[in-house]
Amino acid sequence: MFERTRKALGFEQNSQFVTKILALSFPTALVFTILSAAKIIEPLLAIISTVSVVMFNIIWLFPLTVQLQQIKKYIASITGGAKIEELSLNLSETEAKELTEAVNAMHRFWAQRAEDLEAQTISDTAVLDTLPDPIIMIDRGGNILGANLSARNNFGKNITDMCIDKIFNSNNFIRAVNKVLCQESNAENIVFYVRKPRDKKLYAHIKALPWISKGKAVAVIAIYDLTKSLKIEKMQSDFVANASHELRTPLSVISGFIETLQTSAKDDPDAQEKFLKIMGEQAQYMSDLIENLLSLSRIELNQDQPPETFANIKNIINDVVKALTVKAADRNMKINIFCEENIPDIIADYAQIKQVLHNLTDNATKYGLSGTDITISIKNVDKIPMSKHIKNSDVKAIAISINNKGPKIESDKLARLTERFYRLQEHKDLSIKGTGLGLAIAKHIIIRHQGNLTVNSNNYKGTTFTIYLPVSI
Repeated sequence: MFERTRKALGFEQNSQFVTKILALSFPTALVFTILSAAKIIEPLLAIISTVSVVMFNIIWLFPLTVQLQQIKKYIASITGGAKIEELSLNLSETEAKELTEAVNAMHRFWAQRAEDLEAQTISDTAVLDTLPDPIIMIDRGGNILGANLSARNNFGKNITDMCIDKIFNSNNFIRAVNKVLCQESNAENIVFYVRKPRDKKLYAHIKALPWISKGKAVAVIAIYDLTKSLKIEKMQSDFVANASHELRTPLSVISGFIETLQTSAKDDPDAQEKFLKIMGEQAQYMSDLIENLLSLSRIELNQDQPPETFANIKNIINDVVKALTVKAADRNMKINIFCEENIPDIIADYAQIKQVLHNLTDNATKYGLSGTDITISIKNVDKIPMSKHIKNSDVKAIAISINNKGPKIESDKLARLTERFYRLQEHKDLSIKGTGLGLAIAKHIIIRHQGNLTVNSNNYKGTTFTIYLPVSI
């Protein structure tokens, strides 16, 4: 009965309403008890008077208690994060009204502050996410409190709340971070290497945050990837070294013939015609060499960026065969194509794959025996032969084989075919023109596509180059 009455009146179980009434009524009840005991007033009158005082206290205390309990519930709701409207009641007590107005004012103030802080946080996060370099914030224990989009893309989307030494496996880098965290240094700069997610050379600037900054973050780490810039520097130095070495011979030949044409062959038309032809061939060789070196440099620069477009292998091979049919016919050769059904489109750079297939088919026409056929086969395979450049070999792929009936290439020379400027002595002896860069270019293009290139050669079947390209990367 009492519990139903309490719930009906809206009292909390721990409101102590009865205790408060009894406490307020006790002095009056004591006075009337003493007066009754002294026979100054009748006992019945004392009881009636005491009950009247108790009823007065109940009537006076009841609204205030209910109003205070509603205010308490409202404040508890705000503390719990509930989004509710401001408290609006017909409060009869002045103090309760003032308390309610103060609570509403405080609620409005902190709600506005929270919105401002949230907007500022979103704005700051958006600015940090637009930065191209990784930014990481850490606490005193080296735990990552925040990371911008570049950091999450490079080192893992779930790096927040991980310890910094779990992300970077570099003792030198961790020592530099600890010096800043232990306040032995205000800032540290370090160059270090990481192997995951892939081999990189990184530069890190580790800076302690000023004491005035708030929050748990005590240091910020800005990371710059030096891999690409170093690759560009190496590419430039390799280009200069290779070009200067390989251009020396044709330039000396051209210079020698120019000197001869200016002196002993000055009035010899036959010698002039012969020498000018050789000079033109050497000039063309230099042009091809420079073009191949530039092409190789561009491919190496973008080798770590996988292709994103789809390409149809059959269409590429048809284009290559059309371009080389006349050249093959000049050597009484025919190009045959054998293609399995249901060859899917693959994720590949159309122009680069065409360059590889054109180069290998062109080599087949140059180095195959005159009067023999060139065979191009296309088929589906369930895996790619393993290579140190392949992340996953157990993937569906396309195998493209290009076979020519040329002389056998010895096994010790097969492994060197993709080296820069390497050419078989037999080809040089036969004066077959080439820069020695075609297979090096093909290798780097195939590496970019996460594929593989194999070569087999024997006296019976000739030489077969097989390219394996995954259907998806």
